[in-house]
Amino acid sequence: MRSPLLDLPGAVAADGPDSDVAGHYGDLFAEQRALLKGEAVVDRSNREVVRISGVDRLKWLNDLTSQKLDTLQPGVWTQALILDAQGRVEHHLTLVDDGEAVMAHVEPGSSAALIDYLDRMRFMLRVEVSLVEDLVVLSSATEDFLVPRGDHQGKPLAGLWAYEALRIEDHRPRAGFETDRKTIPHEVGWIGTAVALGKGCYRGQETVARVHNLGHPPRRLVFLHLDGSVDTLPPHGAPVTLDGQEVGVVGSAARHHELGPIALAIVKRTVPVDATLLAGGVAANQEVIVPPDAGRNVEIDPALRRRIR
Repeated sequence: MRSPLLDLPGAVAADGPDSDVAGHYGDLFAEQRALLKGEAVVDRSNREVVRISGVDRLKWLNDLTSQKLDTLQPGVWTQALILDAQGRVEHHLTLVDDGEAVMAHVEPGSSAALIDYLDRMRFMLRVEVSLVEDLVVLSSATEDFLVPRGDHQGKPLAGLWAYEALRIEDHRPRAGFETDRKTIPHEVGWIGTAVALGKGCYRGQETVARVHNLGHPPRRLVFLHLDGSVDTLPPHGAPVTLDGQEVGVVGSAARHHELGPIALAIVKRTVPVDATLLAGGVAANQEVIVPPDAGRNVEIDPALRRRIR
């Protein structure tokens, strides 16, 4: 649903799945700085919100997802994954419990499949699942809020492009951008943020445990510093190459107010961490997010676990 905030002066629609919200309001870098200072918020109302109510909701979601949710306290935001039987990511949820229901927001266009799956898993439990249309996601640099559509809490607005630049800087993967149908949680650093390794059984847990204890994921998420002399950013899905051989794909790219052009990409685990790559033909230096030896109880540097939403 098109955001009414797109009618504000200076608003320019974002691209692709985000075209229902503003990419910017006329000054991308000023919007990034305002967002970092806590002086602005971002309209993310193209995110779809799902409500799960009922007294069994937390235990039920705990059994279905990768996150420990049965003891989730009201007002605490967290992430959770729904995996398939082979441990591949099907849904990424950002959620909070308000004491009466869990409110989860997901990528544009993905709520119907999520609701269908949850409805099929209800059985005799006291839970209800529904799409929420009267509340949308509004974000600061560090927090999410659920507000009525069109409400920006009286604060200045930054566009989604500013938010995306900070997300990439913070090494936060986005479902559908840094993930595909083959993605497992270890590849993108979701272990410990969206996956609770110490919790009980859920679908796909065997793969998560096997990689964590015995092996390594075949791919890894990397942060790329792109050549700033090139005018264009590599698009989503552009090949990442090394010595003429394709070794990965670009997930997201943006222009950062201090770092210049940056990107997140997924590359083969065996790519040397010090190799200079080409991302969509643009020279790129790597910064490690998920190390090549992830798995086998190797922990990602906590310093790389930045703001999570």
